[in-house]
Amino acid sequence: MYTAVLEHHRLRIETALPQYLPVAEGASAVTAEAMAYACEAGGKRIRPVLVMEFARLCGGDAEKALPFACALEMIHSYSLVHDDLPCMDNSPLRRGRPSTHAAYGETIALLAGDGLLNRAFEVCVSPKNRNGLSAESALNATAVLADAAGQDGMIGGQTIDLQSEGKLIESDVLEELHRKKTGALLIAACKMGAILADADEARVAAAEAYGAHLGLAFQIVDDLLDATATAEQLGKPTGADEENKKSTYVTLYGLDGARQMAESETDAALEALSAFGEAANELRELTGALLNRPS
Repeated sequence: MYTAVLEHHRLRIETALPQYLPVAEGASAVTAEAMAYACEAGGKRIRPVLVMEFARLCGGDAEKALPFACALEMIHSYSLVHDDLPCMDNSPLRRGRPSTHAAYGETIALLAGDGLLNRAFEVCVSPKNRNGLSAESALNATAVLADAAGQDGMIGGQTIDLQSEGKLIESDVLEELHRKKTGALLIAACKMGAILADADEARVAAAEAYGAHLGLAFQIVDDLLDATATAEQLGKPTGADEENKKSTYVTLYGLDGARQMAESETDAALEALSAFGEAANELRELTGALLNRPS
């Protein structure tokens, strides 16, 4: 799915991420182990890859964005740990192996998620991770990440999701849900990369627009896969949306309608990339691949 440039970003993230996590030692080592477990087998690492690629697109050094990319991935991983908990989606599998609470127990999984959230901001604010970036750029990127993870972002989206179970919700509520729960971190990834490269306002806005449209397309495809793919393809149980009586783009618009919406959002994401010219061809390929991903 990744071109050579994006695959290089992914490999750097796989190498660096464990180095930013706490060392598992002492009486509390099990929580650090669970934090590392939650970050392993991390799938495509789309969000941190976007941080590094937008830094590159905006004329910055992708390597300098690496700590912030890893911090964002910690927050994404923590959200999955909590999302899988019995009090949330109660999912025993994540990426084809036991979810964190299935492997370590519910209480340690809860603490591991909290630990990852906290560790992410430790990484962002540490002067040793600034790598020549200005304090202002680092602070602004960190603020974007905090906003995306909070009540106006991912937590707000999760709240709407929980309160919407068993209800038929309107399309505008569904869009708000997913722009916050799924889209917020994708938007943050794109904006953070641009901010860390000291991009101008026009390019930061273009990065934000790309992330917003990509995030919605990504979620619609997720809804389609939950309705049509197998557990073996996804590495987690399918049919959860129907089982939990959740409104999705499939339940509101049907398979064909949802597919058309995913294609429309993908087109809008590609249009946003026009601000970056041919240098964004790597992302154009990724955008098309995400629309047609089998899992």
